[in-house]
Formats: sequence, structure tokens, C-alpha cells
Amino acid sequence: MRELFKGAIKFYEEDYNNEKNFFKSLQENKPHTLFITCVDSRIDPNRLTQSKPGELYVVRNIGNIIPPYSNSECGYLAVTSSIEYSICKLKVKNIIVCGHSNCGACAIVYENDKLDKMPYVKKWLELLEPTIEEVNNMQPEDKRKRTWLTELQNIQQQLHNLLSYPFVEERFNRGELNIYGWYYNITSGQVLNYNLIQREFKPIIGDKPLPN
Repeated sequence: MRELFKGAIKFYEEDYNNEKNFFKSLQENKPHTLFITCVDSRIDPNRLTQSKPGELYVVRNIGNIIPPYSNSECGYLAVTSSIEYSICKLKVKNIIVCGHSNCGACAIVYENDKLDKMPYVKKWLELLEPTIEEVNNMQPEDKRKRTWLTELQNIQQQLHNLLSYPFVEERFNRGELNIYGWYYNITSGQVLNYNLIQREFKPIIGDKPLPN
């Protein structure tokens, strides 16, 4: 904790005081992108996108999961209310669902003996059942490949879940909302982008045209 306290002091004395006008301009919350990702400590959305405070509206949970739409007002409100608020109130223009390599959630979901000791985690990861079913149909030959396939399939499933929300689908169909699925490889630093039309992941590299 000592280092975290020292970090807070350094932020105020250096970062804040050196960019005081910028931080004062953040009194209004006007992000352009909803960034949904895992709680994994190795993922830093702002550093990964080279964005500044105020640009990303970040939602994090174990496994970067988006519960499918339900007419009920009960359920996983922490996630669903954040998505609703960012789109309906803050009017974000983009949504990125970002999964990653070496994902603990995508590995432990197959280990019921460990999940039995973590009932809250087990309940949450029940939302991965459609992903698990798709991966099992692929019949991966080992655990490592199974985890990797789960990480990729999970991103696709969460995009599907995201588009099950009427207020998301309507804006997406009207061209008012851009939706992306990213896969971040922690070891290589490379980010793959999922093409919703071609249904495949491709590396984000500098010699290709980028979206506006």
C-alpha cells in the first residue's frame, strides 16, 4: 500500500499540477467509447488504447461477460445498467468488448472442483455456458487449445449478447453505434479485431486503414 499512497501523491504533485486545465475540463462526463473488459490486473484499457481520462467508459467483470438481454428488471444490474447508461445517457458512439489471452475465467470454467469453493464466481460463470458448448463442439485436443478457443469464442458470444439489447441493436442498425470485439495477447502485445461481417479475427496493424 505504501507504493499506492506514494503514487497518489505523485499524481497530484506532477500529473495533475502539470495538466491542471485538462483535469478541470473533465467536470463533464463525455466518453466516446464504452470499453467492456475483464477485471484481470494485467489489462489497462487506457494504456492499451493510448486514451486519456474522459475518453473511455469502462465496465469490468470476470471474463468480460455481458448478460443476455432480459425483460426482467432483476438480474445482473451492475453490468446491464452500466451499458444502458453509457448508451442512453452518455451517447457513446463505440463499444469495444475486449477479451485477452491467459484468461483465468476461461480456464477455470472447466474446473468444477475449484468453482465449487467459489459459489459467487461459479454462479457468474454460468453465463459462459453457450461459449462452453460451442468450444466442446470443436473438440479441442488439449486444455491449452481449449482455453484459447474459449477466449476467442467468448468474445463472439458477448457481442451476440450485446446485440440482444433493443437499444443497442436499434442504434447499431441505424449506423449510430460501432461495435468491435478485441482479443489482446498479453505476451505479444498484439490486438486482434473481430470482423462482425466476415466473422474472423484479424490483427490491428499500422499498414491497414483504420475506422473513423
